[in-house]
Amino acid sequence: MRSQMISTIYAFHRPIPRFYFHHDLPLILSAVLVTIIPCPLLRIEKNQNPPALSLLALEFKGNLMLKKINLPIWTMATPLLSVIFFFIAGSDAAGMMRIIIAFLLIGSVLSSVHHAEVIAHRVGEPFGTIILAIAITTIEVALIVSLMLSGGEGEKALARDTVFAAVMIIITAIVGLCILKGSITYREQRYHLAGVNAALITLMAIVILTLILPNFTVSGPVGEYSESQLIFVSVVSLILYGGFIFVQTFRHRDYFLPKDSSSEDDHAPAPNKITSGMSLVFLLISLAIVVLLAKYLSYDLEQIVLSVGAPKSLVGVIIAAIVLLPEGLAAYRAVKANRLQTSLNLALGSALASIGLTIPAVAIVAIITGYPLVLGIDARSMVLLLLSMLTLIFSLATGKTNIQQGVVLLVIFACYLFYTIVP
Repeated sequence: MRSQMISTIYAFHRPIPRFYFHHDLPLILSAVLVTIIPCPLLRIEKNQNPPALSLLALEFKGNLMLKKINLPIWTMATPLLSVIFFFIAGSDAAGMMRIIIAFLLIGSVLSSVHHAEVIAHRVGEPFGTIILAIAITTIEVALIVSLMLSGGEGEKALARDTVFAAVMIIITAIVGLCILKGSITYREQRYHLAGVNAALITLMAIVILTLILPNFTVSGPVGEYSESQLIFVSVVSLILYGGFIFVQTFRHRDYFLPKDSSSEDDHAPAPNKITSGMSLVFLLISLAIVVLLAKYLSYDLEQIVLSVGAPKSLVGVIIAAIVLLPEGLAAYRAVKANRLQTSLNLALGSALASIGLTIPAVAIVAIITGYPLVLGIDARSMVLLLLSMLTLIFSLATGKTNIQQGVVLLVIFACYLFYTIVP
């Protein structure tokens, strides 16, 4: 009797069917997964003893479940290809291989954006944006710590440069671009002023305590906290970020929802559980491979930066840009769909997570390993940071946006980039 859950087909009994990439890949990928992860829902027909050279094809009773996976093929294939190329490429890989890996890195970033949006749609706001912000911060922390440990004291300012770059990219480039795009398309867009204010005052406090105040303490070298000060500011950062998350998710969750709806996605049905589960798996794969590929290409990146005569701090800017690309694209796509509140949740939440979680994590590593950790930014950077924060606060003080706010923020970002390259 033919089993309803799995069938055995021998290669010498019938010809191998033609493989259609766009149609059969989800089934093939699922078959590969279940050969790695034992599944109690599968069993082989009894009284069958296939020879060693036979071809075993798996046919699920739950074939209909595969049809419910509503995900583009490229969002699943790209991370898997990235994993394969990462393991087959050695440290002395040829230039063409490194170019392929660079393109796969970009593809994995785009894949993570898609899967994060699927999950965000499933869980709703503001939980979806929090998931993406924490995922991006995990990448940032893993990348900074790995480069710190491999580079030693020569990378003592890497955490500062990367975190500062992440904050500047978010509050000027991402927010500015989203405001500009929304204003061009919809003229004006509205958001909850109370939620934005809660994020901005928290961000201002953490930024000053972690990036500016170290320049004015006397217990250690200029720009560095002593061990006790580092522990204290790490605890304070976690308290401030934890308080913001409590407000965002429980106490005043309505501050972070659109003004005209109690739900962010009333206009579209949420993805099913199977699609959401697959998106979660591939999101984790995508984020992990982004870290590995970025670290793999970090030496080439540093050599390129130094070869053009740019300062080494530009490496931190590029790393931050790569790490924040998924969040930036997600915020841009949200504002294109007239969901400015989601864009601001993504941007400001990511800035808070980037500095509020990265600094404590890096501080723990520095204390345990004894590596020096420079946090204080220079005078030029302090001026640009304060200018950006004040401009952002005034821009988001009315509850609605216009095109000039986006233009000013993008001009400040251009100034930041220029003075980073030409100090």
